[in-house]
Amino acid sequence: MSYVHLLKPDAIEGSEPKYSVSLIIPKSDKALVSKIKDGIDAATIIGVASKFGGKKPLALKTPLRDGDLERPDDDAYADSFFINANSKRPPEVVKSQIVMGKRQLVPINDEQEIYSGCYGYASVNFFAYDSKGNRGIAAGLNNVLKTRDGEFLGGRCSADSDFAGITLPEEEDIPEELMSDPV
Repeated sequence: MSYVHLLKPDAIEGSEPKYSVSLIIPKSDKALVSKIKDGIDAATIIGVASKFGGKKPLALKTPLRDGDLERPDDDAYADSFFINANSKRPPEVVKSQIVMGKRQLVPINDEQEIYSGCYGYASVNFFAYDSKGNRGIAAGLNNVLKTRDGEFLGGRCSADSDFAGITLPEEEDIPEELMSDPV
């Protein structure tokens, strides 16, 4: 996941605040890419009947985009497709956890826990739009399941990677005058 705004909506260039995420999909995951294309095709058929006046627009915009073409300088998008999904309503953001001996989905409410660079699944719905001459298919964001942590995207690193290889002195090697209680 990238450009994560799942717990607090964000407004882009003065637009209405929305919850959003950029979902990065490896091109090698052909089964998932096929499902996404099928969902876009189904939304297109509905759009032809309900939004596009009975004909498929020649310049129909779709949410499945090529990271190699549109974000060539961003390694996170290399050899991947991506979908930007958003919603005016907050998605449920959860993780799987063992609670009292049973696996359950538990809410994530901490912005530090769901961030650009973590991995997961998202539930999206594809729908047709016709707005001010722009016609296409968009991805509505429903819910998100975080599956694991990953490298922070956007220039932020973890403390583990920042301080890897640093040897800290043992407590008994620190002079008494430098030791103090934490503030």
